[in-house]
Amino acid sequence: MTTKATQQLAILRGPKAVSAYSDELFRWPIVTQEDERAVLEVLRAGGMSGWEVTKQFEAEYAAFQGTRYALASPNGTASLLEAMFGCRLGRGDEIIAPSLTYWASALPAFNLGATVVFADIEPHSLCIDPGDVEHRITSRTKAIVVVHYCGHPADMDPIMAIARKHGLKVIEDVSHAHGGLYQGQLLGSIGDVSAMSMMAGKSLAIGEAGMLCTNDQVIYERALAFGHYERTTTELTLPDLTALAGLPLGGFKHRLNQTCAAMGRVQLRHYPERMAEIQKSMNYFWDSLEGVPGIRPHRPPKESGSTMGGWYNPLGHYLPEELGGLPLQRFIDAVNAEGGRTWRASNLPLHLHPVFNQADVYGDGKPTRIAFADRDLRQPEGSLPVSEALAERCLGVPWFKRYLPEQIEQFADSFRKVALQAHLLR
Repeated sequence: MTTKATQQLAILRGPKAVSAYSDELFRWPIVTQEDERAVLEVLRAGGMSGWEVTKQFEAEYAAFQGTRYALASPNGTASLLEAMFGCRLGRGDEIIAPSLTYWASALPAFNLGATVVFADIEPHSLCIDPGDVEHRITSRTKAIVVVHYCGHPADMDPIMAIARKHGLKVIEDVSHAHGGLYQGQLLGSIGDVSAMSMMAGKSLAIGEAGMLCTNDQVIYERALAFGHYERTTTELTLPDLTALAGLPLGGFKHRLNQTCAAMGRVQLRHYPERMAEIQKSMNYFWDSLEGVPGIRPHRPPKESGSTMGGWYNPLGHYLPEELGGLPLQRFIDAVNAEGGRTWRASNLPLHLHPVFNQADVYGDGKPTRIAFADRDLRQPEGSLPVSEALAERCLGVPWFKRYLPEQIEQFADSFRKVALQAHLLR
C-alpha cells in the first residue's frame, strides 16, 4: 500500500503532500466587526492621541497578566527601553542577555549609556542558559534580560535565584510568548518587570504596540516618567519624580495611538480562546511527527506545566546526523516542494554583528559597546558556540491558527515524507 510517506518526493517529480488548505488555517490576526467598531469609535471621536482608551487597555492587560501595573507604548522596543530605565540602568552599567534574539532585547541599553554582555543559550529551549550567566556578572551588572524565545519559556527558577543572590533585576521579554506558562506561572509575571511587543505579526497582534508590566511601583513610575509626559502630572507619586513632572525624562514620546489600544482591548478579550486553539493545532502537528527522524519539536515537555502561549514563530530542531548529514537547505527545499512551509528561522547571533563590535553610534571615539565600559567586553566568533551553531540546526514550521486536523496532517506529511526519504536527497 502506497502512503504519502512512501510516494516519490515532489522535488524528484512526485506528487505533493499538500494538496489544498483553507486560508483560515494561517490568517492572523483575526479581525472582526467588533475590532472595526472599536477602532472607528476612536477615529470618529478624534481621540487617536488621547490616553483614556489606552488606560482602560492597560488596566485590562494588568488583570490578564496578574501584575499591579501595565504601561502601553507605541512598540515593544520602547517598552524594553522603559523597563531598562525603570531598573535604573545607566552609564557604564551592564545587562546580561542572550545573543540569539531580536535586537530590541539588548540594543536599547545603548540609549542609556549602558552596554550588554551576551550569554549562550540552552540547545533545547533556545533561551538564555542559566549555567552561562553567573560567571559573566561583575560589579557593573544591573539586570538579566530573559527572552522566552519563539514562545519557549526560559528556565526562570535558576535565573531568579542567580538574580536574587547578586541583587540584580530580571527583565522578561515576552514578545514571543504572550500567555505562555512556566511551571504554571504566567510568563511576564515572574521577573521584576516584563515587556512585550504586540505588532501585527505577534501572537497578540493589535497593529503596533508595546506593554510593560510590573508589580514594582518604582519601576512603573520611572517608566511612566521616561516617555509619558502628559500623564506625569496626575499619575506620579514618588517625590523625586513628581518634582520633574511635565517633561519626559528620556526625551522620548511613548504615547500609544488609541486606535491600537481600542483594537487591543478587543483582541485581549478573545485571546485566551484563540491561543488555546493555536496550542491544540501546533501540538497536533508535532504529535503527528513523533518518532520521525531528523526533526524534533521546540516545546517544553507536556508534563512540565509550561506552555508555548500563542506559539509565535514556531520552530523545529533539525538533526542532520539522523538523516545521513543531509544539509538543512536541501531538507527545506524538499519540504517546500511538497507544498509544505519551512525556512531558515533563527535570528543571527547579535554578538557577531558590527553594531555591537564596531559602530561608534554617538561619536565617543570608540565603539558604543565599550564606550563607558571598564574593559573590552566584545565577544568574538567561537565565544558562544550554541548560539553560533543554531543556524544549521533549526527551521521554521507552519504556524497554525485553526484546529483543522486533516489540513494540518497534510503539512505534517510534507515533513514526514522528506525525512523518511532523505537518503534519496544526499
